[in-house]
Amino acid sequence: MTDGAAQSGRWWRPRSLRMQLLLWLITLHLVGAVATAWFSFLAYGNLVHNALDDQMRLVAESYAGNDPPKMPRAVDGEAAFTRGAFVVQIWSADGTALRASSWPLLTVPLQPGNGFRNVSTGTQASASWRVFTAEPGPRADQPRVQVLQNEDYRRRRALRRALLEGLPIALLLPAALLMLWLIVSAASRSLRGVARDVASQDERSLTDLSLARMPDEIAPLVGAFNNLLARVRNAFATQRRFVQDAAHELRTPMAAIGLQIENLRAHVPAGEATDRFNQLEAGVTRAQHLIEQLLSLSRQDAPQRAMAREAIDIEVLLRESVSQLMVLADARRVDVGFEGSITPVVSAPAPELRSVFDNLIDNALRYAPEGGVVDVRLHEAEGHAVVDVLDNGPGIPESAMGRVFDRFFRVPGAAAGGSGLGLAIARTAAERNGMRIELRNRDDGPGLMARVHLPPLPG
Repeated sequence: MTDGAAQSGRWWRPRSLRMQLLLWLITLHLVGAVATAWFSFLAYGNLVHNALDDQMRLVAESYAGNDPPKMPRAVDGEAAFTRGAFVVQIWSADGTALRASSWPLLTVPLQPGNGFRNVSTGTQASASWRVFTAEPGPRADQPRVQVLQNEDYRRRRALRRALLEGLPIALLLPAALLMLWLIVSAASRSLRGVARDVASQDERSLTDLSLARMPDEIAPLVGAFNNLLARVRNAFATQRRFVQDAAHELRTPMAAIGLQIENLRAHVPAGEATDRFNQLEAGVTRAQHLIEQLLSLSRQDAPQRAMAREAIDIEVLLRESVSQLMVLADARRVDVGFEGSITPVVSAPAPELRSVFDNLIDNALRYAPEGGVVDVRLHEAEGHAVVDVLDNGPGIPESAMGRVFDRFFRVPGAAAGGSGLGLAIARTAAERNGMRIELRNRDDGPGLMARVHLPPLPG
């Protein structure tokens, strides 16, 4: 079985509840129509059979009551087969000679006994006849009367009546299917509403699903999902508290260690000790940077309170970010340039925008080679404003491009110094404010381009 067939189920057992209901309703209506037609055929067959038997008896008695019997009215085969006309035979008293017949071509002998019989004159269905033989008259020489009717005509008449009885059910089937479709569609709106509520959830805003106007059959599922959300919220809260507490506890001692290292620098002798001291200082600096990133990450993961939005001039914001990171750029002897050809304004909280651009520029400075170049460009691309942060570092292998926004992920072989959190923090802040970050390796040489697609200012 193919994957598609496994997902959709067999045709007689579809995965869709709507299709299951429709399939069962169609089957139920078809079975009901067939059963109604069959029982109607049996019931109307008996009714038609008895009614026509009574008519045959009356006809026979009307002819037998005449002395001498009157001549029967002539009929033909079409009348006998299609309209069920009675064939009247008048026999001699001893039953040896046919004196008169309304259809002489029908050769059915006088039956030996009185009453009703079924007689066949051939192998075809139309060759079956219902025969009524009247009782002999009071005189010995009085003629005998026999009346016949085609049995196939009786069956067809009963069948037509049965089909007419089953026709209303067959006609109601499309209306019932349409009604079911509307009912199931209306009932499934609540399921679609639950799906929309679930889709709107993220790890920073896990809220219980509403049980208002929820069908009783779905309420237990939603209740179980709410319980699961509560456990997930507790787990995330525990994780945030741990990260935040650990970062706060480490912040003070790491700051003290940094001060002690600065005080010791003047007492470190030249030579190999200086190199070891520089490595120690770089490690402490990286640990301090990691602690700050963890604090920023824990603040992002916390339930968000509405932050005041303001109109931010992106050009001014980028110049400030570049200026604040010049210390890192000078330490790595990286040339940082800014170019702005447009002056877009974005409505967003200023700290959120700073988090986006500070982390992207910081990431570019850390991965650019010593003596390299980092360019920040504000321009228009494909009809909307973008910010490009370009470096001439090693770039990112295509195999790792899909994971660079994961927390604590660092490209294999990358130089030490990064925490693996900068891009994750930048993307979270960008998405929260309607922006999108796109990463790709540069086409004009080695390096990486991080492009931020800015949202338009609401009118």
